Amino acid sequence: MKCVRLSINKQQGFTLIELMIVVAIIGILASVAIPQYSHYVSRTLASGAVAELNSLKSAIGECYQAEGKFTNCITMGTGAIPTVATSKFLVGATPVTVTGAGIITVATTGATLTDGTPLKMVLTPTVIPGGSSMPFIASDTICNSVRGLKSGQGGCP
Repeated sequence: MKCVRLSINKQQGFTLIELMIVVAIIGILASVAIPQYSHYVSRTLASGAVAELNSLKSAIGECYQAEGKFTNCITMGTGAIPTVATSKFLVGATPVTVTGAGIITVATTGATLTDGTPLKMVLTPTVIPGGSSMPFIASDTICNSVRGLKSGQGGCP
């Protein structure tokens, strides 16, 4: 006589505890990743603001080389000085102004602090006698290593 053995398939799946552990791990990862992504986006907007001002900085430098002073180099839209338009990097009604000393002031950039306050930027030209270039030193809230430009980027000290 042959003995027949019945096999019963055990139901397989995840227990509630295992699922709760997975959800907790995903929550922990998200709590770290979301703020980091927000910082990354803000730093990208800050870099974009500097990039959009490169043509203006070059034009002011060339104008100063030709004129020997900033007097004719501060009115955007005249001569070779380009007009800077509002964009996602440079926001506000008048995104950029230039003063008599060639200082470029950006009232608000697209980059923000964690509370939503827009980062501001001031670019001050450095005249090097006999030099072939004119570096601009960045200051104001744009020089923020977490949400703006790090030291050494975009002219930040």
